[in-house]
Amino acid sequence: MFNEFIRNNRYVAGVLALIRIYLGYQWFTHGIEKLTGGGFDASGFIQGAIANSTGEGATVQGWWGTFLETVALPGANIFSLLVMWGEVLVGAALILGLFTNFAALMAATMNFAFLFSGTVSTNAQMVLLTIFLIVAGYNAGRYGLDRFVLPFVRKTFDHKDKKNVTKKVAEA
Repeated sequence: MFNEFIRNNRYVAGVLALIRIYLGYQWFTHGIEKLTGGGFDASGFIQGAIANSTGEGATVQGWWGTFLETVALPGANIFSLLVMWGEVLVGAALILGLFTNFAALMAATMNFAFLFSGTVSTNAQMVLLTIFLIVAGYNAGRYGLDRFVLPFVRKTFDHKDKKNVTKKVAEA
């Protein structure tokens, strides 16, 4: 019943648009700050998370600390770029309502990475709001570019699939 309500109600779509734009603004502004702030480097953040994954009172789980130490820290330059551009692109997509579900999924992924690393800021709140967008499906982007882009994408891919099916049947 709740899923039906959140996925189909036009008034809920309006509320979801506000949530989507709020989250998008948060992501976009943080990403722009990193891009224009004179060079963002994630290595300090990663090192802090690694330090908090060992010893008494560790706030980061050991498996995540190991991942950060063996994968993220050696690739800190790549992760820095991924964080900056990921925040900007996710933010822009959410603000515009463009590929909303994918953008929300990527937002949740980044938020969980920050939470796993011991950041408690507004990440938990953002995850909760993002879950509503993901559960709402298409309705989260109803008042955005998804309204125009997704039918075009579906039509384009459905058309090609129908041609391939027809061709395969004719060959058989």
